[in-house]
Amino acid sequence: MKRASTLALAALSLAYGPAALRAQPHPAQTQAVAARLRDSALRSDRAFELVEQLTTRFGPRPAGSPAERAAADWIAATLLADGFSSVRIERFPLKVWTRRAESCKVIWPSEQPLAVTMLGGSPSTPPGGVEGEIVRFSSLEALAAAAPEILQGRIVFLDYVMPAMQSGLGYALATAGRSQGPGLARRGGALAFVMRSAGTARDREPHTGLTAYQGAWAPLPSFALSPEDAEQLARLLALGPTRIRLEGSAVIRDGHSQNVIAEIPGATAGREIVLLGAHLDSWDLGTGAQDDAAGVGVVVAAAQLLRDTGIRPRRTVRLVLFGAEEPSQPEAPGGLYGAHDYARRNASAAGDHVIASESDLGSGRIFGLDLPPAAASSGFASEAASLLLPLGILVDPELPPHGGADMLPMQAAGVPVFLLKQDASRYFDVHHSAADTLGTVSAADLRQNVAAWAALIWLVANSEATFR
Repeated sequence: MKRASTLALAALSLAYGPAALRAQPHPAQTQAVAARLRDSALRSDRAFELVEQLTTRFGPRPAGSPAERAAADWIAATLLADGFSSVRIERFPLKVWTRRAESCKVIWPSEQPLAVTMLGGSPSTPPGGVEGEIVRFSSLEALAAAAPEILQGRIVFLDYVMPAMQSGLGYALATAGRSQGPGLARRGGALAFVMRSAGTARDREPHTGLTAYQGAWAPLPSFALSPEDAEQLARLLALGPTRIRLEGSAVIRDGHSQNVIAEIPGATAGREIVLLGAHLDSWDLGTGAQDDAAGVGVVVAAAQLLRDTGIRPRRTVRLVLFGAEEPSQPEAPGGLYGAHDYARRNASAAGDHVIASESDLGSGRIFGLDLPPAAASSGFASEAASLLLPLGILVDPELPPHGGADMLPMQAAGVPVFLLKQDASRYFDVHHSAADTLGTVSAADLRQNVAAWAALIWLVANSEATFR
């Protein structure tokens, strides 16, 4: 990979003298180094190059697949060659769900095909598929309140329209329908479940995603329609009774996934860990460029910039590239297996984790920073605000942060989290669909992301601030 910022980083090292290369910087220099890292990142495309490599070399990287495993091996070798310490791959068992085939068509009042994809964890339909009359609900609450006689022997259609929002918060309601809808439909005696995709584009690309298991499989055959086909189905239903046929096949096998871990060891407070992460796995329809090769590119490029200074931070910076973030599982804890495996292995060291966060919202520009309540009104917040303002990023003193899905187990163990908030207005146009490819990723926006992460992590790693 290119090193567009090599000269700037070399100048940084020279500015502080040879003796600084192995020692932590003087506190007075921390802000200056962070600012230089920020500005250097804006001249480097190493994050985009990493995204390009991941999506081109390995394509889709479903959890437990040979592609996910090969990607983990490749990124571990890259980090080792870059001079990171304690580079390792930690494996854990996984039930691997793989789709085989899927189709959907209207058979009454007229035959027409619909673009559909199976939800992750869905069981296969019987040979020949499932055929039935559609019953439509516009919300999960309406489905939950439906009498069993309305659902019995029919195919449930959940037609919730996800709004596009800068914060991406509309996704929470869509995913509630995806995970809970099949179970509600089965309890009422439905034959199958189909939903409008959890996405914001108006096109014929269906969006997949996990649904909740009940035993070895999800409750019943479950599918997502493309937004345009969901609207077509709703129009047909407005004209009168409508029947569809769904057909899909999938298998579950035993396998494993893995986390990739690397560190920049701290100089004087090495036991204290600043944790940053992203996830390597993706769904199988696209190449996972936005979800989450972009996040991998951002945090790895930021860590590489820190490593390239030749100056050890005060605290240890630990990079974790999680496996198996996407799929649900039939056994507790049900999902986020890579994150839970990391939390289990580090349970006794949770108190050593100073702060944590994940990049997992694509390549959208960062517009805000949420800090833990203990730091939201501190001197550290003021330093971070002045450092990030040139990037168009404001510190929000009000909201408690959510550090990303893979940080939830560590957050539950008491580790403080922060959030660099990204513009998600267009992220869910392609999320979990065949359209999630490299062409949707902005190199310029990735540069801004890396600049924010590199500068902030350097500030955190050299601070004496307490975030708990």
